Amino acid sequence: MPGVEKKASPAEVQYDDIPRTADERATLVAFLEWQRSTLKRKCAGLTAEQLRRRSAAPSTLSLLGLIRHMTDVERGWFRRTLGREDVGDRYATDADPDADFNDIDDADIDETFAAWRSECERASQVIARYQLADEGRQRTGRAVSLRWILVHMIEEYSRHNGHADLLRERIDGATGY
Repeated sequence: MPGVEKKASPAEVQYDDIPRTADERATLVAFLEWQRSTLKRKCAGLTAEQLRRRSAAPSTLSLLGLIRHMTDVERGWFRRTLGREDVGDRYATDADPDADFNDIDDADIDETFAAWRSECERASQVIARYQLADEGRQRTGRAVSLRWILVHMIEEYSRHNGHADLLRERIDGATGY
C-alpha cells in the first residue's frame, strides 16, 4: 500500500537506534521519532479495510483513526501551541471533536498518511527552531515548554501505540514493535 510503505517522515527508527548516552534534547527527539515509526509499522502492509476496522463496539477506535488523530495532535501541539500558527484541526471539529475516529469510512488512505507524514515533518521543523525551555501557549493561555510537549507527545504516542498493538493483533495476529 503506497500510503503506508513510503520511507518518508516519520523516519524508520528501530529501538536500538535510540542513543543511550545523548543529551536530553537528542534523547527526547529520538524517542518521539521511534514512537512515530512504531505507529507507522503497526499500519504497514494492511489493506484499506483492515486500517478502517474498528476495535469492538461501541468504540470507534481503528488504526486509520489513530493516524488521523495523531495528525491533529502533531499539528496542535507543535504548529499551533509552540509555533503559534493559526491552524485548526484537520479532522476534529467543534460539532464532532472525535471526527478523526468517526469519519473514516470514505477517508482516502494515501491522503491520510500523506497528511500525517506532512504534519510530522512540519513538527520536526518547529522542534528544530526552539530550545527545550522555550514556551508556547495552549488555547487556554496556559504556558507549556517544548520539553513538556516532547514528553507529552512521547506519552501520547505510547498510549496509542498500545491501542495499535491490540488492533493489529486482532487484524492479523502480528505483535511486537
